[in-house]
Amino acid sequence: MATGVLHLPKAEGHTILQLTSAYGPVYRTIKTAPPRDATTEEIPFVDISRIFDENLEVRKAVAEEIRVAATTIGFFYIKNHGIPDKVITAAQAAAQNFFHQPEEIKQRVNQANSKWFNGWNGPDSHRANPVESLDYRESFGFRYDPRYDPSVEDVDAIPQEIKDGFRAEEYCWTQTANLPHFKADVLEYWRSCLALARRLIRIFALALDLPEDYFDRMTSHPDAAVALNYYPTIPESAAKETDVEAVSIGSHTDLQFFTMLWQDQNGGLQVLNRDGQWLNAKPIHGTFVVNIGDYLMRITNDRFVSTVHRAKNFTKNERYSMPFFLGFNFNEICGVLPSCVDDEYPAKYEPISCSEWVHLRFKATNLEGGSGY
Repeated sequence: MATGVLHLPKAEGHTILQLTSAYGPVYRTIKTAPPRDATTEEIPFVDISRIFDENLEVRKAVAEEIRVAATTIGFFYIKNHGIPDKVITAAQAAAQNFFHQPEEIKQRVNQANSKWFNGWNGPDSHRANPVESLDYRESFGFRYDPRYDPSVEDVDAIPQEIKDGFRAEEYCWTQTANLPHFKADVLEYWRSCLALARRLIRIFALALDLPEDYFDRMTSHPDAAVALNYYPTIPESAAKETDVEAVSIGSHTDLQFFTMLWQDQNGGLQVLNRDGQWLNAKPIHGTFVVNIGDYLMRITNDRFVSTVHRAKNFTKNERYSMPFFLGFNFNEICGVLPSCVDDEYPAKYEPISCSEWVHLRFKATNLEGGSGY
């Protein structure tokens, strides 16, 4: 997650957006015009039912649609994704039940007690962007645990160099056991997202002119996390402040390979296009929003675009979102992909492990964990 936005006067109708990356600040010119709704050309829809087709050419056709979206806006909706509505509904209900508890109960699983930043972030505890407001949200996050991954037959057989990257903590579940279905429903959502992400990453490989199974080994035990996000209404008093911009979560980019987001129907997600215009990525029933992360942008030699986004809930309703983040196994080292370099475009970046990348980004932002929109 890139953070550290500074709005500086540039020209009439524009400001400068400064983002802190792992290697120093980067800048974007943004328009001061109000956000407008994105068109389907700007944030396209991709029917991914075809990724399960036995015909390789059909899967390649989906990959081409994703390639176009990934190289232009870095965001797209997926429909016919195969995750049952009942799984999503149960996970959302679990999130609501958790966040509606008294604070003293949620404190039992406070992220401050976690070694690896799993658990609950309370209100006024997080600022994704140091010159925007504190995030008007609460969140609950947890990370990959091979014990709950159906593809893992024998946890003891996992090589130690992979085990060393695991960041799960069982206290997330022992300290929420007062909610009878919380663990089961949230983990079922995580498992469903993980299975879909593993199929989708094969389509990303095709989109990059690589063998379809190119990333399979790298995601055998991935940095796969879910965040449950609760966004109360931003107070009117905060919305009227002139010194800082009120946000549900501040302007940032995502850290890893890609993110799949389920969002409720209240809206609030905003995406910054290449012209510097904020676009509303309106919720569409039955879809997930997928976006490219910084690590994928790096290993594609900047061909795929990791795009700045934020959320603002100015509705009268509380908002929920449930992003799933996919990264490589922590021990995996990856340089610029072979299909993304040639004589005209040599590699811009040295190889880096997933764990090193995460460490650099968190160190640069002075944050660990706590991501989502």
